[in-house]
Amino acid sequence: MNTPLDNLDRLRLHDLACRQAQVLRREAITDFWRGADAVLAATLGGAHRSAQRLAYRLARHARGRSASTSTLASGD
Repeated sequence: MNTPLDNLDRLRLHDLACRQAQVLRREAITDFWRGADAVLAATLGGAHRSAQRLAYRLARHARGRSASTSTLASGD
């Protein structure tokens, strides 16, 4: 059977619980930001690859247009 706690024991347990809650809270916040950072990095990586592909396509399109313009100018 459990014996009732006196006030001093109850205060000690409360302080211990508060300290443990602070540690757990810090760990949860760290885990949250680690996950958020991973999501952001993945998103930025995909956006960077998309931007590179677009730049390549635009450059290729510009080269194609300049080649067709020079062909028309030379009278071929």
